Amino acid sequence: MKKVNGHEIIGLFEQWSPKRFAMDGDPIGLHIGQLNRPVEKVLITLDVNEEVIDEAIQQGANLIIAHHPPIFRPLKSLQTDTPQGRMIEKCIKNDIAVYAAHTNLDVAPGGVNDMLAAKLGLLDTAVVEQTFSEPLYKLVVFCPVTHAEDLRQALAQAGAGSIGDYMGCSFSSSGTGRFTPVGGADPYIGEIGQSEQVQEEKIEVVLPSTIRNKVLKAMLVAHPYEEPAYDFFVLDQRTNEYGLGRIGKLEKQTTLAQFAEHVKQVFGVPALRFVGNPDKEIRKVAVLGGDGNKYIGAAKRAGADVLVTGDLYYHVAHDAEAMGLAVIDPGHNIEKVMIEGVVDYMQDACVEARYNVKFIKSAVITEPFHFI
Repeated sequence: MKKVNGHEIIGLFEQWSPKRFAMDGDPIGLHIGQLNRPVEKVLITLDVNEEVIDEAIQQGANLIIAHHPPIFRPLKSLQTDTPQGRMIEKCIKNDIAVYAAHTNLDVAPGGVNDMLAAKLGLLDTAVVEQTFSEPLYKLVVFCPVTHAEDLRQALAQAGAGSIGDYMGCSFSSSGTGRFTPVGGADPYIGEIGQSEQVQEEKIEVVLPSTIRNKVLKAMLVAHPYEEPAYDFFVLDQRTNEYGLGRIGKLEKQTTLAQFAEHVKQVFGVPALRFVGNPDKEIRKVAVLGGDGNKYIGAAKRAGADVLVTGDLYYHVAHDAEAMGLAVIDPGHNIEKVMIEGVVDYMQDACVEARYNVKFIKSAVITEPFHFI
């Protein structure tokens, strides 16, 4: 097993939850410390407070990965006699780095909203509100016909030409390539100073933006020419749509009151609020971790009978009631499901990568509310 630093761990994490998934202005990423240090233990937490920092110190953690950013608004000063300043001071003195993955972890497949949907037992889930989609590229490359099939195979193995349930999709057309090697060239075909004509194929494949560099490298390795002719074009089409919230169906229809009790039990909350007729029949459920006030309209348009979310405002509750959407508010803290989910994912990923690192579930209860 390989010893690793913070950069390597976060690099692995961001393959799952990349920063490009985050909403504009969301303060994700490294908040405290540095990643260029060895890391043996990582503490996973929903929130970062002084008690969590003390837990990290006691556990010997070198890195904290949190869902909620500890520095949500820019600091105008850093005074170590304030709660936030004292927390930051403890991290620095104990060489603990703090990294936040907020809305990017909400959006990521298998992230917070998928974890919540799984807890609720939702089937056939889809995104509630699309927030990100990857652009498609088209690679056009010219190759001698003698090497065209090998090049097509190399591009397919790199992931280019995968469309839906089909792989290795490409289009070819034939033509004549012309070139004259000059001094300093090391041509695969032809002689220095002599004009050449070669029967070539123009090969066209589409690919998502995320594998552009991988496909380019594969093409350059497989191509026989010293200087291949190729172009990348950005297409109007998009692929791999991602977003906030999930919507799916319950295995069996139930009433709003019964489903609210189910929500209370699966998330282990002592109390919750709900809006709507307790006898309303519920089958299609939307869930959105955190503050979902902005998304009642999206949930309704998606066909939800009920939205499960936190921090419901009084007037938004009235709006939801008026549009016929039931809402269940079990609180913001249900996002704590990410602790177990991130630990499980990262432990498996690090075993596969042969990284020698241990992930620890924070045991600190960060729910600020008490219920009577």
